[in-house]
Amino acid sequence: MTKKIIFTIVGLLLLVGALAGLKLSQFQTMMAQGAQFAPPPETVTTAEVKPDRWQSTLTAIGSVAAVQGVTVSAEISGTIKSIEFESGATVKAGDVLVELDTAIEQAQLRSAAAAADLARANLERARVMRGKNMISAADFDAAEAQAKQTVAQMDNLHAVLAKKTIRAPFAGRLGMRQVNLGQFLDNGATVVSLQSLDPVYVDFALPQRYLAQLRAGMTVRVATDAFPQQPFAGKLTAISPEVDSVTRNVRLQATLTNPDGRLKPGMYVEVTVVPPDTEPVLMIPATAVLYAPYGDSVFLIEEKKDDKTGAVGKVLNQKFVRLGPTRGDFVVVTSGLEAGQTVVSTGVFKLRNGMRVVVDNALAPQPQLAPKPANS
Repeated sequence: MTKKIIFTIVGLLLLVGALAGLKLSQFQTMMAQGAQFAPPPETVTTAEVKPDRWQSTLTAIGSVAAVQGVTVSAEISGTIKSIEFESGATVKAGDVLVELDTAIEQAQLRSAAAAADLARANLERARVMRGKNMISAADFDAAEAQAKQTVAQMDNLHAVLAKKTIRAPFAGRLGMRQVNLGQFLDNGATVVSLQSLDPVYVDFALPQRYLAQLRAGMTVRVATDAFPQQPFAGKLTAISPEVDSVTRNVRLQATLTNPDGRLKPGMYVEVTVVPPDTEPVLMIPATAVLYAPYGDSVFLIEEKKDDKTGAVGKVLNQKFVRLGPTRGDFVVVTSGLEAGQTVVSTGVFKLRNGMRVVVDNALAPQPQLAPKPANS
């Protein structure tokens, strides 16, 4: 009985040893295969690092201002007799806006005219009498002065009557009416706002470091969210001779034509100054950049020989780069790449340095400097 147990135990041990040896052999085979296993190459799209010449631009935030804009007000007091305009109307220079009551001034003018007639008659008689030496020179001078005073009084009343008619000082568009018929206006009371809308100014500022690049006559492009599909263009017409001591910005002014009056004074706009010179750049699609806090990088496509098989294939070489301005679908690379090199253009977030790849540009997107995406 004891021998049977011993034989059984020995048999079990031999069986376990055989199974362990078999598993060990399988593990060794799997490890050998794993050591020789290479993942299949990743399919990527590529783009070439292209040289180009870009026109540098300077951007800022600006505000539209009228070339001529005033708040029309009453120069003298009076009661409104008639209102000759509607809110928002377009007027010409000299158009009547408001007429004040002139009954008192008209009566005073008639009295002054009668006094002037009498003074002229007295002056003529005095001139005849002075010629006959019948009055003194002092009496003649007094008559002459009296005639001039009456004429001056009439001129004063004519001026007052003219100011009782409030006119548009220049052509433009009126704002909201601030007065009513029969209202008594004090000196300086607001009547209506008047703005000249063609052309208009755009006031903006740029940091002083750009001062050397700025010249009067440069092209200025203006965009506003009120009319996103309509570009506006003009010229840089004024550069302030001083720099703001607080912001270190130089104030600038552009002049734009505005025939349809879409740009309104006080409007917020985005301003782009376009210097005439261009500069050479190296550009790649913006989708080729792997953005990261520690540095931006791209994946170069390089030819490399496999040490085991000897076959030549394409592998990735991660390169850190410095980026410049963007335009459309492209971004400028200021350092890290050379013209003619090939970079992966899409899907860079899933790649790693040294990975084998194959290139398939059949479905590669076509980046553009001025993309115009269709409405969805």
